[in-house]
Amino acid sequence: MEPVRQALLVLLVAVVGLQAATHAPKVQVYSRHPVTFGAENVLNCYAEDFHPPKIHMTLLQDDKPMPNVQYSDMSFSDNWTFRRLAYAAFVPAKGSVYTCRVEHVALPEPQTFKWDPDF
Repeated sequence: MEPVRQALLVLLVAVVGLQAATHAPKVQVYSRHPVTFGAENVLNCYAEDFHPPKIHMTLLQDDKPMPNVQYSDMSFSDNWTFRRLAYAAFVPAKGSVYTCRVEHVALPEPQTFKWDPDF
């Protein structure tokens, strides 16, 4: 019976190892409400489906960090990946560019995702 238990343990470790492989985040940048320039809104940067859980997300306005950015708690998915939300209150200004820069070990370099006010 002992060899069977060892084989099951090795199989379990292999399956968990495959499921926990490195995954790059999928990122969406969107506003909480439909856009009215000059009216308060919330800019969201949502990253999901990434592993390991260490991630750095920066909300930017015209390439400068936005103030008062808040972060949700890290959430764990059934498929061994993680998700997280970064968000900040803002007043959209015409001509400004709003982005989210994401750094993660599965990305070869930090990636920047642009908010499209028409989306």
